[in-house]
Amino acid sequence: MTQTDLADSSSAAPATEATGAASAPAAPTSQSPAGAEKKPRLGRKRDHTRDTDILEAALDVLAETGYDGMTIDMVATRAKAGKATLYRRWASKSDLVLDAVACMKSKDLDLAALPDTGSLRGDLVALVRPPSIRDAERKLNVMTGVVSMIARDPEMAAAAQEAIVAPRAAANRAIFERAIERGEISADVDLDTLSTIAPAMAAFRTLILRRSPDRDFLIGIIDNVVLPAAKRGAPTS
Repeated sequence: MTQTDLADSSSAAPATEATGAASAPAAPTSQSPAGAEKKPRLGRKRDHTRDTDILEAALDVLAETGYDGMTIDMVATRAKAGKATLYRRWASKSDLVLDAVACMKSKDLDLAALPDTGSLRGDLVALVRPPSIRDAERKLNVMTGVVSMIARDPEMAAAAQEAIVAPRAAANRAIFERAIERGEISADVDLDTLSTIAPAMAAFRTLILRRSPDRDFLIGIIDNVVLPAAKRGAPTS
C-alpha cells in the first residue's frame, strides 16, 4: 500500500482500538440520520436598507425624463447603486415606478398619528398639506409619467390606482371610523366610497387635467362633496 493510500484510508475513517473498525459503517445518530438529505443552502438575504434612496432616485429620473426616457440603469446611477441590486428587486421599470409612486404618496401619512382635532372636518382639513411649488411641479411630472406608463400598458391601471389612491384612502377611512365612534356621522355610511372621493378627484385633476391639487381645491372637495355625503342621515343630537 502506498503512502497516498494510507492517507486516504486514515482520513476516511478514524482509527479505533478494534482491528477493522475503521472500515465499519458509522451508526446513524440523531444529529445525522441515515439517508438524510442535505439542506439547500439559503441565498443571501436581500438588503432593503437602500430602497428609499433608490425610490427617490426613480422619482427624480421619472420627473426629468418621462416614463419613455427613463431606464433602470439611469436610476441605479442616480442612486449610486449596483444595477444588479435594482434588477433583483424590481423585475421591470413599471414595477419600480409603481413602488416609487406609492412611497411618494404614503411617506407623509402616518396612520398611527393622524390628526385628532375633535371634529370630522377639522381632521380632514388637517390632512391637507399642499406641497411647495417645487414639489408640486415634481409630482405633476411624476404623474405625467404614470399616465404614459398606463397608456403603454393598460393592465397597469389598477395597480397605479392602488399606488396613488390607496394611501390617502386608508387615512381617510381611519378618520371616518373615528367620527363614527364619536357619533358625528352614522355607522351605516359607505366608508369605501367616502374614503376614496377626495384622493380619486385629486388623482383625476393631476393625471387627466395636468393640474396640481392645491389647498383650495382639496378643501372645496371636503366642504362641498365629502362632508355632505358623510353627514347624510347622520344621527341627530
